[in-house]
Amino acid sequence: MIKILPNEVNALLKGNSPVHIIDVREADEVKTGKIPNAVNIPLGLVEFRMQDLDKSKEYIMVCRSGGRSSRAAQLLEGHGYTVLNMIGGMNEWEGPTEKF
Repeated sequence: MIKILPNEVNALLKGNSPVHIIDVREADEVKTGKIPNAVNIPLGLVEFRMQDLDKSKEYIMVCRSGGRSSRAAQLLEGHGYTVLNMIGGMNEWEGPTEKF
């Protein structure tokens, strides 16, 4: 599994290419703030929602500290998706956040 640092994700967001981020935290955790445009799919639902994802895109998985996103990344990788795991999770994120 490929890992990516939070500051590298932030740099990608400032670029011109689309960045596809999946936040696998629970909805109540995401309410405290998420990376702008990240899609919330709680870890327990990833298996059931993976058919909604496009295998031609690269996804960055995010959670609070990196553990749940690592499990989600392994699951998706096993089904042929291209994924990166943001190590340190939102605990290490210093970029912008949005609330919803």
